[in-house]
Amino acid sequence: MSRAERRGSCRAPTQLIRGAHDSLPPIPPPLIAPSPAYTNALAQIAAIRKRPFPRSWVSERECMPTENASAPGGAPVTLYLLHALGASAGSFDRLADQLDGRVRVEGIDLPGFGSLADATDSSIDATVAHVVAHLGRHARGRWVLGGHSMGGKIAALVASRVLRGDAPLVGLAGLVLMAPSPPRPEPMDETRRERMLSWVDGGRISEQDAETFLAQNTARPLEPAAHADAVADLRRTSPEAWRAWLETGSRVDASAEVGTLDLPVLVLAGTDDDDLGAAAQPGLLASVYPRARFVPLDDTGHLIPLERSAEAAEAIARFVDDEVLLGPVVPADWATLIAGDRVDARVRGILNRRAVPDDRGYAPEVLDVAQLTLLREVADLVVPQDGPAIDVAARVDAQLARGEGDGWRSADLPPDPEAYRAGLDTLAAVWPTEPTAREDALRAAIEGTTDAAGPLDAARLKVWLEDVRNDLVRQWLAHPASMARIGYDGFATGGSPIRGFVELRLGRREDWEPAGVGGTVATGDAA
Repeated sequence: MSRAERRGSCRAPTQLIRGAHDSLPPIPPPLIAPSPAYTNALAQIAAIRKRPFPRSWVSERECMPTENASAPGGAPVTLYLLHALGASAGSFDRLADQLDGRVRVEGIDLPGFGSLADATDSSIDATVAHVVAHLGRHARGRWVLGGHSMGGKIAALVASRVLRGDAPLVGLAGLVLMAPSPPRPEPMDETRRERMLSWVDGGRISEQDAETFLAQNTARPLEPAAHADAVADLRRTSPEAWRAWLETGSRVDASAEVGTLDLPVLVLAGTDDDDLGAAAQPGLLASVYPRARFVPLDDTGHLIPLERSAEAAEAIARFVDDEVLLGPVVPADWATLIAGDRVDARVRGILNRRAVPDDRGYAPEVLDVAQLTLLREVADLVVPQDGPAIDVAARVDAQLARGEGDGWRSADLPPDPEAYRAGLDTLAAVWPTEPTAREDALRAAIEGTTDAAGPLDAARLKVWLEDVRNDLVRQWLAHPASMARIGYDGFATGGSPIRGFVELRLGRREDWEPAGVGGTVATGDAA
């Protein structure tokens, strides 16, 4: 069955095992108590496995939503932006206009700036907490976080907490950074730092000093309205916040806390920016963001949202289309559950990292490109997906590179990395170029009747394909959107205090469980 043919119908995920191991692959982490939905799912899979292997590999079922949820205004994703030193959320208004209908843009004022100029605590910790709280109130569905200059460092700290699970947030799908301050101390000439500090010795920044700041940070004069807005933002900035960033915030080394953030990242930087420009950014950020896309903007200084809103908007729109809108979205009620106090921070972090969009340009680490391509074609048959798909084949390659697995292998097979390479090379010898013929070729290999000749004989190829199907399905089931699709919420038994289930019966769910679990509600909670 072709991808186009599959796209027109929905299939029951519980029937995708297709005769893999008799022992079920673990759906979630095994440390947590099973829910009624989990028990129901196991019962369905067990019943299916007792039936003869069907000629039709998948059955129709009622569709569950897999489309990208649109943000208010019709855009498929919201970009939350954190502004630069001396700026405000309004500095992104022109960018928002340029992206209208494609990406919804929402700027966030940081403590000490813009509408929050009177805030008394503008430290990095207070600023990060403020952003997390704002996102907790507003971020829904799939969203992107961004930062300009100072805001880039704050964005990195927030993103790291989301991916660790420390922040009660779900849905982060990427970062957009504009001339960002790096997690490590920001490179800045000390004479320039002292001069900028002197501007607030007598209170708020004067108009003359604001003009000097703009002249130093732009490649050419801003258009009049943008210039006036920038001067106004600088002049209402809290002197305490200005000083706190220059004396402390920009010097903080947050590298250890941020670590490496493996998610889609767009970095925009001007060629005429002295400290944080296009030439400097790869050296500052490549180790932090291994998936970063660096885009230089010619004839541009440091104030990208005001200098180059149209060019920045085009780059952001392409980035979102290419790298952010990939894979399924975790449904809203499940995202609320994952973000809630029933889920342990470590488990939340694992689920958040699993939900990050796959790398479209993923370079295999264990397999070669041809082998990975073949594994993707096998995955299309083993785990057919409607709507935005999870790249389960790439996730299996990454699993092999990490040396992870299900804890066992057949004595007739070599270690997993070698077995995968040998198995795929053997299967490649009989793999049809015509997609409609691939099902029969895979079926023959699964049943041990293939005439493929290669590193594995037919018997060992059959055994290896049991592992393959198990690995592919486990990677699909591990995604929180898949857990929502089969109604598994057994991960929600952590938090503080640890809680469990009141009753474990088919056809019943508890009042905290998403409606998609099904069944009638049993009220109460377990402490």
